[in-house]
Amino acid sequence: MLNDAAETGRMQALLSQIGAGLDEFLKFEHPDALQPGRSWREHLDIALPAEGVGIDGVADELLRHVIPNGSSVPRPGFSSFITTGGTTAATLAATAAGVAAPQRYGLMAFNFLEALSLQWLADLFCLKSMQGVYSSGGSVANLLALGAARQHAFEHVGRDPAAAGVDRRVAVYASSETHHTIQRSAGVLGIGRHAVRPIACDDRGRMRVDELRRAIADDQRAGTLPMAIVANAGTTNTGAIDLLLAIGEIARDHGIWFHVDGAYGLPGILDERVAPLYRGLELADSVIVDPHKWLGASVGVAATFVRDRELLRRAFTQEPAHYLEGAVAQAGEAAPRVEHSMDDFGVPYYDYGVELSAPSRGVVVWALIREIGRAGMVQRMRRHNDMAAYIAQVAREHPNLELLQEPTLSICCFRYVSPAVADLDVLNQRLHRRLTRENQNMPSTTQVNGRLALRPCFVGARSTMAQAQALVADVLRIGAELARDAAPGR
Repeated sequence: MLNDAAETGRMQALLSQIGAGLDEFLKFEHPDALQPGRSWREHLDIALPAEGVGIDGVADELLRHVIPNGSSVPRPGFSSFITTGGTTAATLAATAAGVAAPQRYGLMAFNFLEALSLQWLADLFCLKSMQGVYSSGGSVANLLALGAARQHAFEHVGRDPAAAGVDRRVAVYASSETHHTIQRSAGVLGIGRHAVRPIACDDRGRMRVDELRRAIADDQRAGTLPMAIVANAGTTNTGAIDLLLAIGEIARDHGIWFHVDGAYGLPGILDERVAPLYRGLELADSVIVDPHKWLGASVGVAATFVRDRELLRRAFTQEPAHYLEGAVAQAGEAAPRVEHSMDDFGVPYYDYGVELSAPSRGVVVWALIREIGRAGMVQRMRRHNDMAAYIAQVAREHPNLELLQEPTLSICCFRYVSPAVADLDVLNQRLHRRLTRENQNMPSTTQVNGRLALRPCFVGARSTMAQAQALVADVLRIGAELARDAAPGR
């Protein structure tokens, strides 16, 4: 058994070793985990061990077999999904929280930063008079927002849906480009996935306001309760921003909850060149953003903001538990004195969402903003938007590239074209698989107006214009090879 001093020294040494291993990983010189000759699976795939190998053995296996065979997501050239590797600041903060604040309860520094960082996010994104709560990702963040919307809609007809359930059909209006977590939230909340009304989009991927008005009118005639309108501040597919002002005014005129899904695109408001597209955000009743996307947090950090956080409490509050409420000073006690950090739970975030146990996420967001400030965040958003604009410009000018939709934010949808190839969708699908296997510049694909597109989405803090330029060069090189091989007579 090590004494306290020895244990502290051992932790420092092990963290130094793991840190060195992560530094090596971040050079991005290692092959993909599934490259031939990678033997990590054989070393790790063992039966339940009867005896442990000790902490030194665990560290050794992490260094030799686990870390070098990690994900491709943190690579600077990875632009497939709207997620990224956490920055150094995020990693340091999450590690600190894992040791020093494994729960967000109590009047301690980490819980203080939970509230402070939410306020910083609200200030950063112009969410005036809104209060927030963290959760694990956009799926839960949207669930919380729609839970508040359900509470709002049913309370207006004299029913508490969280306590008594729903007793009538409702409708949630969302564009055909809305993230599928909206449908899942509707299912979880008991209103049914079919309650989500898909509203057609224009050729720029934005919800059609005329179709929204028509759908609401149809439902009102049918006696269906309009529950929420969901607008996108940056769609996952193409980065399109819905006409927030027009949609918000419709919601206000009909008394319908107005939710803005900004999981990916809300930080784009920091780029003054596109900031006017966010007019109408001030009309929203709820807004979400995922710091683990464009802000550089590790996966597992999202935020839901609402104008009235008591709606969240009524929608998600737990019934009292003696072991919890009895452990802290109770309201109504004679002059309760708070002399210890566990005399009070602090802000009851557990009653504003679906998590009782939850990590201290606010310290991660605090660290991200504290490191580079608003100015650094602005610079990052501008850089990534510039990368998408660069690809769009090249695609407009190069005879073997086609721009399929003008970029709004940091997503650009384009493809390789060749008069020698009949099926361009197949060509670009093969091109995409080649890019992935080369393990350097890795976009995803999507469909834009029925055509398959290469879809880089630039959100990584380590990504620079060099990655956008390299991606274009790779697409032209691989596309030419594939087109030549597909030419008649070959």
